[in-house]
Amino acid sequence: MKQISGLFNFSQTINYKNEILAGLTVAMTMMPESLSFAILAGFPPLTGLYAAFIMGLVTAVFGGRPGLISGGAGATAVVLIALMKSNGIEYVFAAVAMAGVLQALAGIFKLGKFVRLVPQPVMYGFVNGLAIIIFMAQLNQFKAADGSWLSGPALWTMAGLVGLTILITAVFPRITKAVPASLVAIIIVFLLVFGFQIDTRTVSDIASVAGGFPPFHIPQVPFNIDTLATVFPYALIMAAVGLTEGLLTLNLVDEITGTQGDGDRECLAQGGANLLNGLFTGMGGCPMIAQTLVNLSAGARARLAGIIASLTILFIIFFGAPVIGRLPLAALTGVMIMVSIGTFEWASFRIINKMPRHDIFVGILVAAITVYLHNLALAVLIGVIISALVFAWESAKRIRARKITDADGVLHYELYGPLFFGSTALFLSKFDPENDPAKVVINFKDSRIADMSGLDTLHKLTERYRRAGKTLYLKNLSPDSRRLLKNAKSVIDVNLD
Repeated sequence: MKQISGLFNFSQTINYKNEILAGLTVAMTMMPESLSFAILAGFPPLTGLYAAFIMGLVTAVFGGRPGLISGGAGATAVVLIALMKSNGIEYVFAAVAMAGVLQALAGIFKLGKFVRLVPQPVMYGFVNGLAIIIFMAQLNQFKAADGSWLSGPALWTMAGLVGLTILITAVFPRITKAVPASLVAIIIVFLLVFGFQIDTRTVSDIASVAGGFPPFHIPQVPFNIDTLATVFPYALIMAAVGLTEGLLTLNLVDEITGTQGDGDRECLAQGGANLLNGLFTGMGGCPMIAQTLVNLSAGARARLAGIIASLTILFIIFFGAPVIGRLPLAALTGVMIMVSIGTFEWASFRIINKMPRHDIFVGILVAAITVYLHNLALAVLIGVIISALVFAWESAKRIRARKITDADGVLHYELYGPLFFGSTALFLSKFDPENDPAKVVINFKDSRIADMSGLDTLHKLTERYRRAGKTLYLKNLSPDSRRLLKNAKSVIDVNLD
């Protein structure tokens, strides 16, 4: 056990055994997923493995926090399917590189902090939706090559091996936590299949994993405005999806480990990795929540596990294809099913009767969009918008005013609650310019002006009192409210007391 600092920014004592074993386990679960998504999108299979290696290594070393695992993710690959079909793989590489530039710019301009705007119900929906997606994706392993469901001995063999993997993964931690249970399960099922020559699907049934080092390759596309118009929309969506999934996964790891990651640094690392993907024939990617949870459940808390995982994938591409190709998909399927069970926020069921109705609705809606559309960015965006609108509505109802008339006959309105676009109508209903005395003061000690709608409302109210031959004054404005009035003084006319 040693304390290491410097380039890798290890912030805790490293358990080398846990890190190495976790890295090996992550590599075993990442490879078939990256291959599957590459084939699904119509890319050459090795582009998935190259993405897993490049994303994993760059983000492990330079990313926003230890423990986070990145690779060739389905969330970003799905975005590029239409571009692949219409323009080919070279345009895909160009889009991946451009997405990397956009993500790096997000890090440079420190936009990572905006993930803090994601409410907890949206996080619940995001995590639960992903857990369901991970589980449902494993059901594909129970299908034959023609898409039909397995039957007979093939089905029972697959189900038995998956069940054995789940049993080992669930029970082994009660015996010892010295070795990751998922890695033990993979090895035992592999030896069982190999020793008894059980006929079942293996990694080699998906695609070959043999190859060389990722080759440097500038995308062969015309450098003109038409290419930019074709590529940019896909690059923008890929960058948004990758950053959304990455930053939400980073937040999730923060909660699990009780530590704080760096969102802007993660944006930079993810952007740099995708730029390299575009230049080294990778399909691009982002942080992968399933593999991250595999990594954390295996006891990894430093950056070493991610480095080990990416180097393991490269080693397998070079030398280990014959062995890895014989890994039973049933073992990997069982591990991923256990990951989906561990990913689901079961606590959300325990507190559901204690949550406001709109929070319950948002959580279910985000989960449903994530599951049925497989569009994380859209799900989170809709969840944030609905939560913001509900907050605005509830805040608008809280504005109130108390009337006090002093010894000089001046009427004081003591205002409570923020004055913004949602509360302007209720705010105006509190005042009576026709019947109020000649001098009226609004005390903003417990309120503030939040936006242009609030300023415009004060301007209109001032004009109403002026037409009635009376004067309205504003008192105890906060510094930011005074700043808003100063910036808008050419169009807003109010009286400050």
